[in-house]
Amino acid sequence: MKTYKDLLIWQKAMNFVTEIYYSTKPFPRDEQWGLVSQIRRCAVSIPSNIAEGYGRKSTKDYIRFLRITMGSIYEIQTQLEISKNLEYLHNKTFENLYELSREIERMLSSLISKIKKE
Repeated sequence: MKTYKDLLIWQKAMNFVTEIYYSTKPFPRDEQWGLVSQIRRCAVSIPSNIAEGYGRKSTKDYIRFLRITMGSIYEIQTQLEISKNLEYLHNKTFENLYELSREIERMLSSLISKIKKE
C-alpha cells in the first residue's frame, strides 16, 4: 500500500460522501445551513480523518484519528435518522445510506483492531 487512497475503506468513504451530497440536494431550502450542512461536513470528515490519520505516520495518532472517524459515523447515522423522521429522505434512500455507513463502520472497527494488534 503506497497511500491512503489505496485503502478500500477510504475509497468507500469517498463514495459515501458523493451519495450524501446527491441525497441531501433535494432537502428543503431552509435546511441548507442546518441539517444539510451538518450532514455534509460530517460525511466529508470520514475520509478526511482516515487520510489525516494515515499521514501522521504514528500508530497512536492513526488509531486516534480512526476513533474520531467512528464518532463521525455514529453522528451521521443519527443525522440520517433525523432526516428520515422529518421525511427529507425516502425510506429506500435512508436504508441505502445507513447500510453504506454500517459497512464503513464495520471496516473501520476491523482496521482499528488490526492496527492495535500490530
